[in-house]
Amino acid sequence: MLAALHRLPKFSSLNKELRYPGISARTFPWDTARLGDGRCKSTETPRSGHIEEGPNESLLFIDNIFPLKLNFLLGLAAYPFADPEKILQKLLAQLHEDQRIPAADPLNIAKRALPENISIQVKQILPRLKEGGAYAKLLHDPNVSPSDIEAALQDYLEKKSPKPYFNPFKSISSHLVRGRPWLEDLQRYPSKHLKVEFLPPSPGAEAAEIPEETLYSLFRTYGKLGDITPQPKTSKDLPKHATLNFRTIRDAIMAKNCMHGFILPEAEGGGSKGTILKIAYEQRAKAHVWREWIFSHPRIVVPIVAALLASAAVAVFDPIRTFFIKSHVTQAFHLTENGLYKWFRSQLMRANEILTFKHRKGEDAGLSAVWDDRKDDIERIRTWLMETADTFIVIQGPRGSGKRELVLDEALKGRKNTLVIDCKPIQEARGDSSTIFAAAREVGYRPVFSWMNTLSSMIDLAAQGTIGTKTGFSETLDTQLAKIWQNTSNALKELALEGRKKDDKDSELGDDEYLEAHPEKRPVVVIDHFLHKSQESRIVYDKISEWAAALTTANVAHVIFLTNDVSFPKSLSKALPDRVFRQISLGDCSPEVAKKYVINGLTAEAEDGGAKKSVPSQSREDLDELDGCIDILGGRLTDLEFLTRRIRTGESPSKAVHQIIDQSASEILKMYILDVDQTSSRHWTPEQAWLLIKSLASAPSLRYNELLLSDTFKSSPGGGEPTLRALEQAELIAIVSSHGGRPHSIKPGKPVYAAAFRQLTADTVLAARLDLAVLAQLTKVETGAMEKAEAELALLGGLPGQGREVRGRVEWLLGKLRASQGKVEGYEREGARLKRVLEKEF
Repeated sequence: MLAALHRLPKFSSLNKELRYPGISARTFPWDTARLGDGRCKSTETPRSGHIEEGPNESLLFIDNIFPLKLNFLLGLAAYPFADPEKILQKLLAQLHEDQRIPAADPLNIAKRALPENISIQVKQILPRLKEGGAYAKLLHDPNVSPSDIEAALQDYLEKKSPKPYFNPFKSISSHLVRGRPWLEDLQRYPSKHLKVEFLPPSPGAEAAEIPEETLYSLFRTYGKLGDITPQPKTSKDLPKHATLNFRTIRDAIMAKNCMHGFILPEAEGGGSKGTILKIAYEQRAKAHVWREWIFSHPRIVVPIVAALLASAAVAVFDPIRTFFIKSHVTQAFHLTENGLYKWFRSQLMRANEILTFKHRKGEDAGLSAVWDDRKDDIERIRTWLMETADTFIVIQGPRGSGKRELVLDEALKGRKNTLVIDCKPIQEARGDSSTIFAAAREVGYRPVFSWMNTLSSMIDLAAQGTIGTKTGFSETLDTQLAKIWQNTSNALKELALEGRKKDDKDSELGDDEYLEAHPEKRPVVVIDHFLHKSQESRIVYDKISEWAAALTTANVAHVIFLTNDVSFPKSLSKALPDRVFRQISLGDCSPEVAKKYVINGLTAEAEDGGAKKSVPSQSREDLDELDGCIDILGGRLTDLEFLTRRIRTGESPSKAVHQIIDQSASEILKMYILDVDQTSSRHWTPEQAWLLIKSLASAPSLRYNELLLSDTFKSSPGGGEPTLRALEQAELIAIVSSHGGRPHSIKPGKPVYAAAFRQLTADTVLAARLDLAVLAQLTKVETGAMEKAEAELALLGGLPGQGREVRGRVEWLLGKLRASQGKVEGYEREGARLKRVLEKEF
């Protein structure tokens, strides 16, 4: 056999023409490629799709010549912007022309698969790119059978074991084509699963159903089989078929290309006229399997998608938000910190051309007297900021006492990295989205997608209605605020560590140890209006307290709270239960400081007007009234500033104070009496507010517990204390506590309120109307007590054999009835008098 192979004549020319299925014939200027002692040419695929074999010709299929991963290029044929035919032809032409990489040329790979010592003529090569191989048509000696050629080639490949560059773990294989292959260019791609249909060789004939044993003997030579699945007996599908599952896709390719169109004779179980085997790749995976799986498993997919989106948002947006927070704290993009703006502003101030600057100078001059009086408090705050104690600094005082100015304008003057958070807009925001946006704006947290919270809640609600569980897209207000504060903490820590250098003497310290050793490097967080309207909702204040506690305990920043509420320890102790707060309580200025504040403000205004303008304290005679006016007005800074402005406009101090009293009386009447009804969210009634006003108009202070024993407050829910706390929050009154923290007296919320209370009670019509309402409430209370006593007496009267046991109780109830009846009669007499006042006066 080998001798006959060697006697085959050698050829000396090769047509350089390559043809792929579905691609028009093109000629490439390739160099001749010698295969053994003969030459080969690659010609176009026959139009019939089949390869015709002449006498002494055989077909071989050579596998593992092309990488299967190139199949994705053929899939681009469906897109107008890509031409895979041109791409592949150009690529193969370049590989063949560039002989510097012979291992990358498919023809060189095919050449290595054929032995050189066997004289056979390779007449034609038909590459099958999507199947990773090629057909080779061979011309051989008539005395040599195709099976001998196949055996010789397999023996050569087993010894040499040539491997392509793209698949170094699998050698090239070759088998004789026993069937009649069909060269199609359809969108059918290789698979490990082959569907073998059994067809008759001629119309009208009947095909035999091939058993599994025969299929195994036919196809096992091409590779290991995983399973053979025959057609179910109950199936009526025609033609009959079976499914072969190969272990590897390369084995399935070889079997399909070698056995397609093979006629199984009768002797081997093919029936009387034989049976044709029609083979096709079977794609087990559905076209949209991933999409169907995703939509059919939402409980798994949706949380994973949510986690991925959250991770992407953190990775992308968190660094941006941290940058904007740092810029907000350092005021890097604020116009007021711009050097050109500062120079321009200083020039305008020197030229004295902008009136607002003159007004500010007057305010600063007036406040200088207050700061001189509070110098000890300012120095105390600065000292605390230089210490390492991990606790809060709390500045408590009534509204208008100058807390914000004391901290920001004096104690923190010139200090960098100061973050001011105003709780008022956050607490007053309506809805979760508005609250998130307000909190983000206070710290410079952007971009913020507050509207996404509402959208996510809607998606979560829809998902819960469809799949029964929440998706996890939506986040609560608590979670959103925690994210904002966490990003702010990261930004503050980065700012605290900005000035650290590698050559510092304490460079070996960790970040936490460094911040603990250098408290002066920490930023300062000022939380203004803490506990503002805290009775409505406390979630914002709880989150701020927890975040502030984390800042102080981690030595990231100093935290200063500014609050009007005297009950702040109750809220802050939840966050730092084992710490003693550093506290400064600001009150009203003393009369001497208040007078100095007004005089300094007027003097600075006069100095701004020019050198010839005289000082008001020397030119105005009505300033002698200032002492009496300040005694009435008190030392509240806002009221003193209002008085100073009115005196500047030319009003006398007495007239200005009367205007302030009138305005305060109108505010009290509107806020605490007239606009309060039963449906209001306020926790007091007009009668309770009027009782306090009337009592404080005649006395500088009231006993706290005595007021709680009055029928007006005793009948309210909670025993009256919640009502007094609500009125204190509304600043109608101020509750004074002893050193032990026990409340013992009640005073007006502002010093000027004492005069306003007296003015309100002097209005006889208003006093009669409100006193009548108080009497009606008291009458209702006594009537309720009488009804309870009468009901109990009726119950006791129905007991059989009334003896000494119930006599004491009956007498006590009768005494209660007598006392309540006397009170009701007195209330009615007083009510009749008040009604006469309302009937006679306007």
